Amino acid sequence: MDLRRRPPKPPVNNATNNKNPNGSYPSYQPTRSSDDDRLRSITPPPKASDALPLPLYLTNAVFFTLFFSVAYYLLHRWRDKIRYNTPLHVVTITELGAIIALIASFIYLLGFFGIDFVQSFISRASGDSWDLADSIDEDDHRLVTCSPPAPIVTVTKLPPPEPIVTESLPEEDEEIVKSVLDGVIPSYSLESRLGDCKRAASIRREALQRVTGRSLEGLPLDGFDYESILGQCCEMPVGYIQIPVGIAGPLLLDGFEYSVPMATTEGCLVASTNRGCKAMFISGGATSTVLKDGMTRAPVVRFASARRASELKFFLESPENFDTLAVVFNRSSRFARLQNIKCTIAGKNAYVRFSCSTGDAMGMNMVSKGVQNVLEYLTDDFPDMDVIGISGNFCSDKKPAAVNWIEGRGKSVVCEAVIRGEIVNKVLKTSVAALVELNMLKNLAGSAVAGSLGGFNAHASNIVSAVFIATGQDPAQNVESSQCITMMEAINDGKDIHISVTMPSIEVGTVGGGTQLASQSACLNLLGVKGASKEAPGMNSRRLATIVAGAVLAGELSLMSAIAAGQLVRSHMKYNRSSRDISGATTTTTTTTTT
Repeated sequence: MDLRRRPPKPPVNNATNNKNPNGSYPSYQPTRSSDDDRLRSITPPPKASDALPLPLYLTNAVFFTLFFSVAYYLLHRWRDKIRYNTPLHVVTITELGAIIALIASFIYLLGFFGIDFVQSFISRASGDSWDLADSIDEDDHRLVTCSPPAPIVTVTKLPPPEPIVTESLPEEDEEIVKSVLDGVIPSYSLESRLGDCKRAASIRREALQRVTGRSLEGLPLDGFDYESILGQCCEMPVGYIQIPVGIAGPLLLDGFEYSVPMATTEGCLVASTNRGCKAMFISGGATSTVLKDGMTRAPVVRFASARRASELKFFLESPENFDTLAVVFNRSSRFARLQNIKCTIAGKNAYVRFSCSTGDAMGMNMVSKGVQNVLEYLTDDFPDMDVIGISGNFCSDKKPAAVNWIEGRGKSVVCEAVIRGEIVNKVLKTSVAALVELNMLKNLAGSAVAGSLGGFNAHASNIVSAVFIATGQDPAQNVESSQCITMMEAINDGKDIHISVTMPSIEVGTVGGGTQLASQSACLNLLGVKGASKEAPGMNSRRLATIVAGAVLAGELSLMSAIAAGQLVRSHMKYNRSSRDISGATTTTTTTTTT
């Protein structure tokens, strides 16, 4: 459609005020010359195809023909080469030219699809594009376009982001922040460059806020020893999380009283465990036994045949070779002592599970170093052995696995107590018969129906996680450490109840990792198991494992009683729900309870 710009009409002037002295009206002088308007109306907008030496349709036809002809020629040539066993990479000058022509025509055709877009873009970007508001004056009501009027779109502007509250930094630190943002200084290298871990965390924190546009105002920075985590606990820190620590107890276990620290944000958990400790204390306490103590690591190796992998299995499990392998393994640490080796075969792959004592350390690094020593030693007798990975998941670490449930990993502990009938009635507000029936239908039959693996309990993971976080253990190892079966049996003609928890893979340590941090070290000191035992290697870590099992026993006893008495919902509404007004708070925390 040809829209021609008409010269604007002369303005309407007042007849009396705008007359010439001779009585005539002044002639109107247009702001644009008619020649300019005529030139604009007949000059077409530039097109991208104007740069081509031939018309666009001829150029397209040439390149389409060239592309398909050359492709057909090359396919025939390569078919002949394959037929006569001629190497494909040997090309003649004709074939080389054909390849170049194919590439050139392909590039043109690829770009051709964008010509229309470029052309329309140039037309829109040209200074001669029409402004309909200017071309149609107010008094002209003629229809100049067939297009419907553009819809009115209401654009709602997003509210501006909340300002980031940051503290002013020294000029030198400000320059470092800019270098981090520009990628000149990697964020992970701030500690080594500055030599000040607290300052590095502050600069990294500021850079993070500027990159994300999100404030970290609620995440504390001060009051933490960042030097203590360098190279062993956490990389690239920007602050630390505050988790409240409650105390359950006293837990009377093996004749000793323990105040059990529990770091949790779940209301009612500490109170419930504390009630279980009270019932056990009045009834004479609990006793525990460490059945096994050994950390495991299982590399996966591969051979050319299953027979060869079987030979490795027979070699490793032979009693004649164990002493030699133990000497090689034990060189890794003065505390590491190889206990046994078990090997399983999957085709031509062998999964070798090493188990060793690790003193008071949890021992993952210790056992891994020992396994590495043995693998290097085995290359003399098995040079064709291909080590695929130092861990083949037969260990099994941080995953629910039947091998841990059956064979154990870390500390295998059983803890038991006898609760008198009157204590069950007065303190736990239920009956022996109700507890026994609920345990059978919930913890045993219910877990079996669910297909649970090591989950024959009410909430062992609640207590394990809380104690792990408080004492500096690896929270991820709660997966296997909370595997537990809770047993309840009426004794003494049904008057009293015998309760026990069996936990085959409690993975704890009192040295290394998070146990050396100030807060976690204080909690270990509260339990009397801080650091390495001076009496016997491994005594502190084994005692900590029994405390975990004892706390789980108390938690199981109290929660099962609350469910049997119908008090679970009521108690959580009282202790696990905040009644204060938090409408003005910037953040809220919602906690859920798993039973």
